[in-house]
Amino acid sequence: MGIALLTVIGSMPALYAQKSNKKKAAPKPDVSLFHDSHFHLTNYIQEGISLSFYVEQVMGDSVGRSTVFGIPLQQQWSYRVTGTNAPTYYLESDAPLYYYSFTDAWIATQYLGLPVAQRQRLDPMITGFNPTDMYAVDHIRRVLTTFPGVFSGIGEFSIHKEFVSSKVAGDVASLNDPALDRILDFCTETGLLVILHNDIDNPFPKPGAYNYLEEFKTLVKRHPNTPIIWAHAGLGRVVRPISEMGGLLDAMLGDPDYAHVYIDISWDQVAKWITADAASLEAARSLIARYPDRFLFGTDNVAPNSQKPNMQVYHLYDPLWALLTAEQRQAVTKGNYERLFDRARVQVRAWEEAHIP
Repeated sequence: MGIALLTVIGSMPALYAQKSNKKKAAPKPDVSLFHDSHFHLTNYIQEGISLSFYVEQVMGDSVGRSTVFGIPLQQQWSYRVTGTNAPTYYLESDAPLYYYSFTDAWIATQYLGLPVAQRQRLDPMITGFNPTDMYAVDHIRRVLTTFPGVFSGIGEFSIHKEFVSSKVAGDVASLNDPALDRILDFCTETGLLVILHNDIDNPFPKPGAYNYLEEFKTLVKRHPNTPIIWAHAGLGRVVRPISEMGGLLDAMLGDPDYAHVYIDISWDQVAKWITADAASLEAARSLIARYPDRFLFGTDNVAPNSQKPNMQVYHLYDPLWALLTAEQRQAVTKGNYERLFDRARVQVRAWEEAHIP
């Protein structure tokens, strides 16, 4: 027995060495194509996919990291309007939309149920607040204190959005609303990153019109210490780029007063405008070449049931990717995401540490 015991003891260093070697194994190489700066887990009737399914089946190895948020609005099913036909999208009924605050708790609960390694790949965002309500800040603060360690920012939330804004029950959102200023001030305090949807104009804009661009610029200029990601560069399904758009964005990105504003080129509808022809592609390439640290790619997909829709949006931009240098493409698809969201994580966690007992 003594010899056997010595044999076991003698073999222990080798066993420990094996365990040590496993711990020191090289990390899995990053083969992902992009980080997704704009992803909705649920739709306009608050249905969608599970967060575990999203990470494992939709992101897989192709998407490195991702934002994740619901849609802050719920489409009402009014029997008087559509009878037994239950609408699942805001264009399927004339009934109003209303703000749905539970979306944040739904996202947080699913996030907290994931393994730590999967959580590290996600940046949940708070969306379930009414931007016309002075109490909106209280909702955002309540979410942070109820679910510390979860959220990195707020949004995507909308002020002016084609066909949506006019359907929302209650007050019409405005860029001049003090409630919105309170929200952005709180984001400055906490470090929460902002994803804001605001169209440059009403549907089918005309050259020289852009009703909402100047108000948007005035708003973000009032909040120079709040990093703001402008969703879709103010474009939409029928809010097309106006002829002066390239010059307007160039002037804005080159102005130090807007150094905290970033451009999100998510959504297949934005890809439609950017890749429309050689001129639009060159305009996009030129802007990104001059300001490679100011653009982020995302899919803007809503609860896809497979990885295919995410890859489709990414590959819609293949004509643009081909025109960018490797460094520029890396910045748009990954680098800017990492820089902005890593910073937000650190700042928000510090605020939580200081303010939550």
